[in-house]
Amino acid sequence: MGSSNWAQQIRSYVAETYIAPARRRGEKRVRIVAGDVHRGLRLKNLVPNVCQVLDSRKFRDENQVEVEEKSGPPSGMGTRMTYTYRLLNAKKNERGHSPDAQDAAIRAFLKLRGLMKETFQALGGGEAFLRHEREHFYGDERDEQ
Repeated sequence: MGSSNWAQQIRSYVAETYIAPARRRGEKRVRIVAGDVHRGLRLKNLVPNVCQVLDSRKFRDENQVEVEEKSGPPSGMGTRMTYTYRLLNAKKNERGHSPDAQDAAIRAFLKLRGLMKETFQALGGGEAFLRHEREHFYGDERDEQ
């Protein structure tokens, strides 16, 4: 997977796992440890990538956050790197949803889309499955009447 794909995966995970829940709880700050993100995503040897993402302007802009404090090793790269962000007032769209909440909902939908595709194909397609379920919904009860 290319570095931009890792970066997007990391940004999405942090937005869904840390930023959006903190906003829903009405918190003013969120603290993120690079090692926790690395473990949460089950990455291997990509701690510097996590740190770069957490320190990037793109991440801050996408999530409307500002770095309040950074602590960790002098290199700025390591599992103990801890970032404390101040949550800025998120802009709302016309429906009153913040962009990160809307993006999280879209990402959740896209993860589900196509989930049963192979299963329905094995059963002859979605229509065939529904037809079979409708025909056998009552089981043997119809035959007894």
